Amino acid sequence: MGAVLLDAGDMRRTLGRMAHEILEANQGAEGLVVIGVLRRGYPVAKRLAFLMTQIEGTTVPCGKLDVRPYRDDRPNFEHDETEIPFEVAGKTVILVDEVIYTARTIRAALEGVMRFGRPKTVQLAVLIDRGHRELPIEPNYYGKKVDTDRDDHIVVRVNEYDGEDAVVLEKKEVINV
Repeated sequence: MGAVLLDAGDMRRTLGRMAHEILEANQGAEGLVVIGVLRRGYPVAKRLAFLMTQIEGTTVPCGKLDVRPYRDDRPNFEHDETEIPFEVAGKTVILVDEVIYTARTIRAALEGVMRFGRPKTVQLAVLIDRGHRELPIEPNYYGKKVDTDRDDHIVVRVNEYDGEDAVVLEKKEVINV
């Protein structure tokens, strides 16, 4: 096991704060759409969209984006699980992922979003920012910044897939000989 960075209550409070930050920065929910990166970015996105809907009293649509067809470091996948049942063109897209590390996943996600039209703007929201970028992409909103070593691993557990909500930092074991 590793060090628990966020438990279920921490995640709930963090997402609530992020929802308020997004709404404040955009002067409300008008013209906002949320797109979550599959796999664990999507449940985080659904929660953010739900919270913003509750706060504003107007529905903030949420979709999911499969970035595998747009990755430059993995073979192409034939089956695309993307579901974006709303207009993207002219909207403010809040792109959501659970962790940002090298930013390669976000680069692929931006390419995928553009397939659906030209948004007014794209803003990035992540639950955990762990640094170590390889591309010049930074989140507009983040839940928590965590200093990590490249060999560390951040595990985000969401109730929808894992039966619990938690963020855990797993440090690489150093074996002394």
